[in-house]
Amino acid sequence: MTTAPRRATPADPMPNAATNDSVPSGTPRTLPPDLGPNAMAVLDGPTFMYSNEAGDIPQGSVGGLVHQDTRFLNRWELMINQAPLVTLSSCTVDDYSAVFFLANAPLPGLEPNVVGVRRQRVVGAELRERIELQCFDLEGVSIELRLRVGTDFADIFEIKDVVRDRSPDITRSHAPDGSQMRFSYRNGSYQAYLEVCPDPPATRVEGDDLVWDVRLEPHREWRCDLKVPLPFGRPEIVPIHRDLGEMANNEGIDPGDRWRSVVPVLHADSALLRDVFEKSVRDLTALRIEKTLKGQRIILPAAGLPWFLTVFGRDTLITAYQSVCFGQDLAHGALLALATHQGTEVDNFRDEEPGKILHEMRDGELTKLGLKPYDPYFGAADTTQLWLIVLSEYWRWTRDDDFVRSKRDNVHAALRWIDEYGDRDGDGYVEYGTRSPQGLGNQCWRDSPDGVLFSDGSIPVLPIATCEIQGYTYDAKLRTAELADGPLHDPELARRLRTEAEQLRERFNRDFWINERGGFYALGLDGDNRQIDSMTSNMGHLLWSGIVPQERAEMVASHLMSDDLFSGWGVRTISKTDRGYNPIGYHKGTVWPHDNSLIAHGLARYGFREEANRIAMAMLEAAQFSAYRLPEAWSGYDRSSSRMPVPYPTACSPQAWASGAPLLLLRTMLGFDARDGQLVAHPDLPQEIGRVLLAGTNAFGQRWDVEAAGSQSQVRLTAQATPLAPPTD
Repeated sequence: MTTAPRRATPADPMPNAATNDSVPSGTPRTLPPDLGPNAMAVLDGPTFMYSNEAGDIPQGSVGGLVHQDTRFLNRWELMINQAPLVTLSSCTVDDYSAVFFLANAPLPGLEPNVVGVRRQRVVGAELRERIELQCFDLEGVSIELRLRVGTDFADIFEIKDVVRDRSPDITRSHAPDGSQMRFSYRNGSYQAYLEVCPDPPATRVEGDDLVWDVRLEPHREWRCDLKVPLPFGRPEIVPIHRDLGEMANNEGIDPGDRWRSVVPVLHADSALLRDVFEKSVRDLTALRIEKTLKGQRIILPAAGLPWFLTVFGRDTLITAYQSVCFGQDLAHGALLALATHQGTEVDNFRDEEPGKILHEMRDGELTKLGLKPYDPYFGAADTTQLWLIVLSEYWRWTRDDDFVRSKRDNVHAALRWIDEYGDRDGDGYVEYGTRSPQGLGNQCWRDSPDGVLFSDGSIPVLPIATCEIQGYTYDAKLRTAELADGPLHDPELARRLRTEAEQLRERFNRDFWINERGGFYALGLDGDNRQIDSMTSNMGHLLWSGIVPQERAEMVASHLMSDDLFSGWGVRTISKTDRGYNPIGYHKGTVWPHDNSLIAHGLARYGFREEANRIAMAMLEAAQFSAYRLPEAWSGYDRSSSRMPVPYPTACSPQAWASGAPLLLLRTMLGFDARDGQLVAHPDLPQEIGRVLLAGTNAFGQRWDVEAAGSQSQVRLTAQATPLAPPTD
């Protein structure tokens, strides 16, 4: 190796601590229980309600009504005569609504199943819930209906861990006539409140319980509507005040759903492909965040449910890339929102540097009071390059020169960050090492504490330059050179970036290549300039970026599709031959759909279409076992050992870049691209897929139909299509 060693400095946590822990080492913890395998969530924008299958939130569980990173309800339990109800059936109706069919349990003086209960729930600008009771006793019954309400105003970072007891600082001002309950909390400059408004009012309020004494006549219905208003802090577009009747009839209207309205209609011989595509589009619609920036309404994808309904740099940008050929609004919104919060100063607590694109943004109490660094947090070494890549891809599909020119200063700031701050020691590689006492140790996509390992399972020292980050940097510079030759009108910058990219490519292929094990790319270089010699899926990202010479691509493809990395359901994050391999380790052997979508796209780029299709079909077939939704990750067990993919225990579902994966996989199979202002398709559709028609996809402000079967295709303007109005800036 010819590069200078990069020693970890005292400012870097050693060896790779992800975050500080407020609980002393060795202290036993009692973690909150989950809600069981049938837990249900409804979501809208920055709000979700996570309950058990009866619609209840038991106190002390991980459930709750969470809005802008604060839990407003930690208890919401419905009872008849002080006994829990029996679940008959429950389901989500739309992403933002659910219905629960319940009955009374056997009780003294009350036979089982005498009282039928239906709960309807909608989240939006407020939580709305309707409780309907119906009596099936011939004589009628008198019952006590009780709703137990509670709040702890917990920060989202506490919900799955240890929640600080805020009860001494929570005040109550419940209306004595049962028409309202109010909880208020203040800690310094941070304040929150909760209101519960029932109609009809409760008969009485007992502590934090709403209690109704109800006389039910035979086959007569009793109904109560509950409203919980939600405050909106950041400049969000407030969701619609949905009517419960809309939910019941499945006729609700989403006013911010422009992206969904312009996504093409997929006609395909394969019902599996149609079902997975439709599920992905629905999930991306549900996961959107709506904002107003300088008077402009935009949408962008949040990362995932339940714990990541917020803006993430990496997740948001990769999702935007995955979906850009089907509709450009998500990419447009992501680019705008992230540019608005681009780093402007050196702030060690938040790992901020000028020109850097953020990692994560939060709104909870711990962040607002400066105890957590997420307002926003910049601990990612790849988001800045990904922002440039998505800007380029957006331009290729829209030819929106004015938008690119409006981001000229952001582009130059991002390039300066790559060269001046990203490359910490001037060796030509972008590396990471947190300066924050609460920062992430790993700041690549494998951002768990043990996500980056040597093949013997040991943890490298910081700072670390992972391989795929160098690939992203290479691609970002080439793409920005294209923008400099085009809308930016800066040929000198274009020449410089192409020279730098070629120098990086030569240097990278010298320093990251390992001749052992048949030849492969190191996961990274550590702070002692050692090659991190684990064999990982990150090699596939190198194919996506184009930094791999053609003569090495076949070796990389062979490794990716070997039994050691390919599970049969997808490419694992790490090879089974590495000591650190763990099929249920977060980044140590699991299979990630977003990872696989980029790998397949990279394989196809180098001409390995059969291998790319093998990944695509494995992903689609796996989705059948999770209601046609790809979760965040699966366990890495061999397909031969199980008839279905083994779930990863705590995977987010839906998660944006997992939901975006089928879109990119379909694009890959179609060989669909925008080049020099033209749409092209070079399909290699598997026999199982048959014929495909994408009707009304968008590019260059117009609608297009893409039809393909096997290796044959046709791209044509959609007949009688209305031109699309471009997003405004």
